[in-house]
Amino acid sequence: MNSKIDLHMHSNFSDGSDGIEELISHVKDKDICIFALTDHDTIAGCQPLAGLVPEEIQFLYGVEFSCYTEAGKCHILGYQYDPAHPSIRAALEEGKLRRRQKFELRLAYLQEVQGISFTQEEIDGLRAIESVGRPHLGRLLVKKGIAENIDKAIRTYINGCKTGNDRIPADMAIQAILAAGGIPVWAHPLGGEGEKRLTEEQFDRQLELLAEMGIRGLECYYSRYTMEEVSFLLSHAERRGLLVSGGSDYHGKNKTVPMGRLNAEDIVITREKLSILDALGL
Repeated sequence: MNSKIDLHMHSNFSDGSDGIEELISHVKDKDICIFALTDHDTIAGCQPLAGLVPEEIQFLYGVEFSCYTEAGKCHILGYQYDPAHPSIRAALEEGKLRRRQKFELRLAYLQEVQGISFTQEEIDGLRAIESVGRPHLGRLLVKKGIAENIDKAIRTYINGCKTGNDRIPADMAIQAILAAGGIPVWAHPLGGEGEKRLTEEQFDRQLELLAEMGIRGLECYYSRYTMEEVSFLLSHAERRGLLVSGGSDYHGKNKTVPMGRLNAEDIVITREKLSILDALGL
């Protein structure tokens, strides 16, 4: 019987490596009973994926918006929204526009500053990707023999490009999700994969701002967080009356994050520990 839950994963509609058929195959293999697809600034993969999910597995429409507040950058997850709602469509369009502008800046930087040549076919292929990002450019650099792996490609050739403020306001994302009947959640609130951990002061400031904007949950369980860090987040969620969520941030081959892992110790997190599921009617 399937028992694991993973409410944070990515497909190749954004910066994951798995197509939706491969993704659902891994969901089955990993003994997952409830999952969400949370691609960056796009929901294009949700509808086709929903058609592949077997009856014994529950699937949630999700999304992950790249955002900012005056306290700094953050990621906002949204669950069970109406995908046709005008507010969601507007936030997605704004996120897509900013992501496209960021991509074009990086492409020009690689060509003009790093001296890397791309064929028109390669450029057209990148522009055709729904939610193009650094991993797509990095993968191409690896394919061209310029970098050993995607991580080194990003660190050595791409991260030097300054793209400015390329995220949507967190308030826009939160209000869009709420207006569409969904639940907004602060993703990996202490910092995501490969990011420096927020100090307690930085965390408190960001949480205060997001709470004022209407955030309803915290991703307390996360693949890279120790149980001590999980406990810290759970205490804040309880104190503020926020829902508890959890996810791995799986990206397939693009990151070394196993699907279904909701903490650094790989302790299985049961559904009763994720209060967001009750709020979602699951």
